[in-house]
Order: sequence, then structure tokens, then C-alpha cells
Amino acid sequence: MQQLRCCVLVPTYNNAGTLQKVLEGVLKRTPDIIVVNDGATDTTSDILQQYPQIHQIQLPKNKGKGNALKVGFAKALDLGYEYAISIDSDGQHFPEDIPIFLETLEKSETKNLLLIGARNMDQSDVPGKSSFGNKFSNFWFWFETGKWLKDTQCGYRLYPLKEIEKLSLRTPKFEFEIEVIVKAAWNGTFVENVPVKISYDEEERVSHFRTVPDFARISVLNTWFVIVALFYIKPRDLFRKIRKKGFKKFMIENVLQHNDSPKKKALSIALGVFIGISPFWGFQTLLVFSLAVFLKLNKAIAFAFSNVSIPPFIPFIIYASVQLGMLLTGEQLSFSMDDFAADFEVLKHLKTYVLGSFALAAITAILFGFIGYLTLRAKRKMAINNG
Repeated sequence: MQQLRCCVLVPTYNNAGTLQKVLEGVLKRTPDIIVVNDGATDTTSDILQQYPQIHQIQLPKNKGKGNALKVGFAKALDLGYEYAISIDSDGQHFPEDIPIFLETLEKSETKNLLLIGARNMDQSDVPGKSSFGNKFSNFWFWFETGKWLKDTQCGYRLYPLKEIEKLSLRTPKFEFEIEVIVKAAWNGTFVENVPVKISYDEEERVSHFRTVPDFARISVLNTWFVIVALFYIKPRDLFRKIRKKGFKKFMIENVLQHNDSPKKKALSIALGVFIGISPFWGFQTLLVFSLAVFLKLNKAIAFAFSNVSIPPFIPFIIYASVQLGMLLTGEQLSFSMDDFAADFEVLKHLKTYVLGSFALAAITAILFGFIGYLTLRAKRKMAINNG
């Protein structure tokens, strides 16, 4: 603990029945402890008086676990710590698992590491709502960051304090534990799991998680993170790769020579072109990333080809869509290219345009995908023959 400049952070609120046992267990392993009393109204203050050797923060009013953790992080930094292991005071975590976090950090190639305890959610004493909530949270963390974890909700964690200090963290309650790991991952911190034991003794454990309001707050936060991920984070990361490597090198290494098969690349091209031409103006980025993730296609290729509908091409795409729509519906319209370049008045015939747009998107996607497949397959054969 001292070598790694690590402390144990214990946020607590009305857990007088288990707090002493938790503190005694931690003290057997380290004296470097910070307790944040989050405005407890039970006998927590009396219990803490028995431990003058422990750093204590007494908050006058309960503001939530997220706020207590942030207060604890700030105190830990002031005391010169670089890492903090957070452990819940309700008795569900085992202090003897502390060395697992330290050993993992010590062996890691990077010190910019955030570790989350991975509980065995298949235990018979794990409540069904906890298991469901964890799976729900794991999925959205993966969608938002591209990283799959076994457990994203466990409060038993090791935080890199100097990296966490860089983040703009706003939520005060249980949703904070989602906010901090998503934003840390977006900022370049490696987020990993380590196995820990768990105890759900309902006779002594007091949980302050309110199923409806807290789950709703987490859902709202995840909704916002999905929007940010699709419209900012994923495009940002893609453009950073392109800028770092240069467009030509990026296309060769990430697109043409990516480990994905020619079939998968061709399907990614087809998806991008289809979404780019379809009448989903304003939602194309959201859709192409969502479908690429769902269909397990190449997100970089799909996004690149979804930009087929750049502004100079839009009048031509709409013109071709309406022409094809008239062919399919039999409706006759009188217009010229000037109508599209001027005010798109012809779009009052929405049915014709939408039908034609989807048809054009499908035909173009198949064409681009087929050509892409033949090209990529031929290139792979050439590479094999030359190699």
C-alpha cells in the first residue's frame, strides 16, 4: 500500500451494523484509511470515535455516494496518495481481497489503470435485480466504450486519483460509479476487472439503492452517454486515428489490410452506403455506429462510407431518389435539377422520394459492397501470392 501510494476509501451512510467489522478487516492490512461519513443519522459517528488513527471526513448532510467518493478522492490527493481502493461499508466486500488489486496494479504495464471487482453474480444469494442491473450496465458500458467487462457496478474498486482528477464528474449519487468509469475510459484510462468475493447477507446488510429512482437516474445517464459516444467520442477516436496515421496509411492499415475478412469489409461498405443514402438526415452517424456495433461489422469502414451523402452530392442523391421513386410508383412529376439545388420543393411528394431513396440506397449499397468485395478479395490474393 505504501509503496504504491495507495489508501482505502470507505464512504458510509447508516451502516452502523457492519461498519466496525469492515474497518477492523481493513486495519489488519493497512492503516491508510479514509472514511467519509455521508451525513449518517445512526450511531456511525460513535463508532468512528473509536478509530482516531483513521482519517475521517464528517459531512453534515447526506448527499449521495458519488459526492462522498469525490470528497474522499480530494482528501486522498491532499494526503499524497496516488491510488484509492474504495470498499463499501455494508459488509458485502471482503478486505482480504485488497491484495488482488495491488498485485494487479503492480504487474500491469500501465499505471493509468482503474480496477473494478468482478463478483460472481451466479451465487444463489445474489438478488435477481442486482444480477439484471449488472448485465444492463455491462451492455451499455460496452456500447459506450467498446470495452466488455464482467462487472461494472461493483463498488470495490481501485481508482488512479490523478487521472480521475482530470475528469469533469457531475453526478452525486449511485450513478457516479457509471459516470466515472465511462469518462475514464473515454479519457484513455484502462478499465479492467479483478475477481473478488461477495456476501449478500440480508440480515446484516443495509442497501440504500432505491430501485426505481436510482435505476431511472442511471438510465438517463446512459442515454446521454450513448448520444455523446455516437456523435462525439466514436467519430473523435476515428478522426484521431486518421490524423495520427494520415489518411493514406489509415486506409491501408485499418481498412484495406484490417484483419476482417473481405466479406465483412464489403458488408461494412454496403451498410455505410445504405445509411448514407437513406433519408435519415441528421441520424446517419447514430444509425451507422449502432448497426455496425449490433451487426459486428467494421465501424471505421461503415462510418467512412456513410459520408457518401456529403453536401455537394445531396441534390444528385435526391434527384436520383425521386426519379427511381417515380419509376416504382408510376407517379409523374415535373422538375429539374435546379429545383433541387434551389429549395427542394419537389420533396412535397414525400412518398415518392422516400420509396425511391430506400431503393437507391439498396441498389447502391449492393453495388458498392459487391465491387468492394471483389476488390478486397483480389487484393488479399495478391498479398498472399506476393507473401
